[in-house]
Amino acid sequence: MRRRIGHIRDLAALLLKTGLLFSGGPRRIGRQLGALRRWGTTLAGLVAASAARSPARLALIDDEGAVTFAELDERAARLAAGLPLSGPRPRVGVLCRNHRGTVETLVACSRRGAEVVLLNTGFGTGQMRAVLGELRPDLIVADAEFAPLLAGVPIALRRTVLWSDRAPGPGRGPVLDDIVRSVPASSAAARPPQIQSRTIMLSSGTTGRPKGARRPPRPGPWPLASMTSRIPLRARQTMIIEAPLFHTWGYAALQMAWALRAPVVLHRRFDPERTLRAVASHRETTVFAVPVMFQRILDLAPEVRALYDTSSLRIVALSGAALPGDLATRVMDEFGDRLYNVYGSTEASWVSIATPRDLRLDPRTAGRPPRNTALAILDAQGGRLGRAAIGQIFAANELLFEGYTGGEPMEVRDGLLATGDLGHIDHRGLLFVDGRGDGMVVSGGENVVPRDVEDALLRIPEIHEAAVVGVPDDEWGQRLAAYIVLRPGARLEADAVREHVRAHVARYAVPRDVHFIAELPRNATGKVVHRWLAARPGRPAPEGRVEWPSPGPRPSPQRRPPAAEPAS
Repeated sequence: MRRRIGHIRDLAALLLKTGLLFSGGPRRIGRQLGALRRWGTTLAGLVAASAARSPARLALIDDEGAVTFAELDERAARLAAGLPLSGPRPRVGVLCRNHRGTVETLVACSRRGAEVVLLNTGFGTGQMRAVLGELRPDLIVADAEFAPLLAGVPIALRRTVLWSDRAPGPGRGPVLDDIVRSVPASSAAARPPQIQSRTIMLSSGTTGRPKGARRPPRPGPWPLASMTSRIPLRARQTMIIEAPLFHTWGYAALQMAWALRAPVVLHRRFDPERTLRAVASHRETTVFAVPVMFQRILDLAPEVRALYDTSSLRIVALSGAALPGDLATRVMDEFGDRLYNVYGSTEASWVSIATPRDLRLDPRTAGRPPRNTALAILDAQGGRLGRAAIGQIFAANELLFEGYTGGEPMEVRDGLLATGDLGHIDHRGLLFVDGRGDGMVVSGGENVVPRDVEDALLRIPEIHEAAVVGVPDDEWGQRLAAYIVLRPGARLEADAVREHVRAHVARYAVPRDVHFIAELPRNATGKVVHRWLAARPGRPAPEGRVEWPSPGPRPSPQRRPPAAEPAS
């Protein structure tokens, strides 16, 4: 009992710091609590509660304008009533970028009790066909730009399609606005569904076919409290969400923002200069993004960055991929010590958070676990490893996923879930992620962490980006291959690359294959897809679309790398 009281006291203290419990008269607070009791802490509940307490507060600003919580709540209610769905738990696929149609659909499905499948906008036809073939949604809501992609999927898989915006051509079906206008406010669904809506997130698929991970329907208040125990999110901040909403980080950012009754800024496509413009347009801002986005912001010319006053920026919250090289230091030197790096996974949600203080100690760290999160480094037999020993990362918190939709096995030990990554904890208690569990390279009996080699390469002034993977080798079992993007106008010899790694990492870590390429293949969340590199050396991604703005034209390779040489 005493432990439970302490738990509740900690929760209240953490939420008080956010400013969430202040402002608004007793009646409005009562209406807010009533909406939360009725709908729970689902997206529908968060919007309904915010509309009850602060109806005129802005909920959303996108490329089309602004929407209040009251307007969003009403439109989502009408859309929920008009969606062509039947049965106790229908399934809706959402193939949309970041805009109001996406969030209206998510809230409407939450109201309706529909299971949502968040589809990756970077999928090619083959991946889309495989995912829809497994998950079989009853309805798909998509942006018009994805009509050609869906046209390549058999009709039996894509079922009914609604469009978030006006789609060109005959026979494309209705758009969301048509449904909203066709349902009178008096007919909108006012009762919570008997079966709570669930969300299916798709793993990034960087090491294989994407897997569907089913998320819990009612996250409760502790996830917000855990995050704010390490990141100072506040109710008065404007949340600029550049991370895709189909990604765990973008979706989590939306949930946290609306739990704080904070306005959200969305852009259909990421543009580094527009992000700076959005920061300069608001009084206090938080930016949720993936690391490559801030890499692109720093790639802007200094005179372009100087055009925008970013003094309103309070928090830069990054997640979704490791921070490459000295990116953390560069971001903090440019914008101040406001960077927070969240390490997690689709299955485990958050695992650890690095604060600016942590990142100043070491820009590679993933930080420490937030409140109510357990973390352990285990060996292959499940035993706990000591400080500095590399092993498998296991974690647990209040928002672990419920399982894979395809029934794939989960690795759980003592209530902790495997993240699939290797890592270690140093003498200060800081977590370091050393790479994927299936990405460790064993060359000639020596274990090599590709991340160490990548970080060393990024310290070469001529190199803009780098990725290192293991490829099969008849003599050594595996050898390292480096894929390098040079800065515009730069020249670099493959032998200079090898000598740098030999001097700064180890002899056995020298990449015998060095490929100079125009750009690294990334998926729609900005992660480098290493299997595309290994499958097609020296060429960018075959199927997924690389959508990140390039910092400038790339030079053609000045020299082809010489033939592979044995490590010596």
